[in-house]
Amino acid sequence: MVAVVRRSGNRNVSVPRGTTSRGSARGGVSPSRRPAAAPVRPASSRQAPSSRPASRSGRSAASPATVGRAAGGRASGARPAPRTVTTSVRLGDLPAARSDRRAPAARAIARPKRSGAFKAAIVALVLACVLGIAYAALYFGGAFAITSVKVNGADHLTNDEMAILAAVPQGTTLLNVDTSSVANSVDRDAWVADVSVNRIFPDTLEINVTEREIAAIVEVAADNAKVTQMWAIASDGMWLMEIPARDSELGATISPQIYEDADRVLHITGVPFGLTPEVGTYCADGNVNNALAILDGLSTELADQVKTVTATDAASTCLTLDNGIEIAFGTAEDIRDKERIVLQIMADNPGKVSYINVRVPDRPTWRAV
Repeated sequence: MVAVVRRSGNRNVSVPRGTTSRGSARGGVSPSRRPAAAPVRPASSRQAPSSRPASRSGRSAASPATVGRAAGGRASGARPAPRTVTTSVRLGDLPAARSDRRAPAARAIARPKRSGAFKAAIVALVLACVLGIAYAALYFGGAFAITSVKVNGADHLTNDEMAILAAVPQGTTLLNVDTSSVANSVDRDAWVADVSVNRIFPDTLEINVTEREIAAIVEVAADNAKVTQMWAIASDGMWLMEIPARDSELGATISPQIYEDADRVLHITGVPFGLTPEVGTYCADGNVNNALAILDGLSTELADQVKTVTATDAASTCLTLDNGIEIAFGTAEDIRDKERIVLQIMADNPGKVSYINVRVPDRPTWRAV
């Protein structure tokens, strides 16, 4: 089917073939009497958009009566009617052209491109799965089994004692060993101040220990004051152990370093009866703690000369030096002032002093030999 479009001035009017418009009332020539112009076919479908159908022009198609009135009104004047140009368009051409213009966009949406990041994520996922399977095979397969335990820094604990403390089960590997559990187990011992556990591939577990040092030996009366026990105590007040007799059966099982330290450090004596030390606990006796505080606050010059500390009462704490001089030191207050006075009196009276009282540092006294 072919539509005929007439152009009259600036208005396009679509008239079906065979339809005539009436002339105007003023006697204008009727368009139906004019010979119809031969329809002109476009050379190609690309010329179709030049003659727009009424539906695309935004205006509704005019009826034959309206066309007649419009033509008659113009014919009533002196001017001849404007020339009408007709163009034919195939109705199926426009939809086909529109669909052709939209086709490339549809094809572009249907074929999205995958970015390089997406491919990298896939590769990383596959690699993680492979590594996870490999690790699981090693973890549960017994690879890197622990065959030796290396201990550093343990001078007061024997290898057997450390093995018991570490408690590493037979067949444990470096991959499945619980290093935190091993460290906590070792840290329970009173001698251990700090501990760390490391893996050394392929088969060694390393335990690094920082031990407490013996600050003094406290002579504790026991069994109704019939027996005196020797207790090692650290500078922080931790009871380390009761030191057995050197020639006893138990003494043969402990580290020789313990006896060497016990012979080197001073003794705290005169502790009132009733003190009951317990390994791994902190001392709660005020007299003993006062003596430890004094020793910790002294400089090396005087501390190295102290042989024993009598801790019967905090206010009457007395230090005995290697040369036999007794010093009534009192409480652990103004320690450096008291020490300075003691050293000055001994320096001013070499070989003549047997007793010095600095419990009140503002009024020191001393007694000659």
